[in-house]
Amino acid sequence: MSPESDAHSRLEWFRSSYSNGAGGECVECALTDEGALVRDSKMTKTYGIAVGSDAWSSFVQAVNRTSVRP
Repeated sequence: MSPESDAHSRLEWFRSSYSNGAGGECVECALTDEGALVRDSKMTKTYGIAVGSDAWSSFVQAVNRTSVRP
């Protein structure tokens, strides 16, 4: 196993608790030392996009402040 694929297999991907689990559109995230990785749940062989720690923190805070809930 290459170091890259080994690192990929050690990531702990998670989905929102609002995800219905029916195989529809969903975003998965994995936290890293540098921030977060975000990907489409149907594309499990990819890392998706990398988001820095500050940007990820700002995003999560903004979502938590929003009064709109599914």
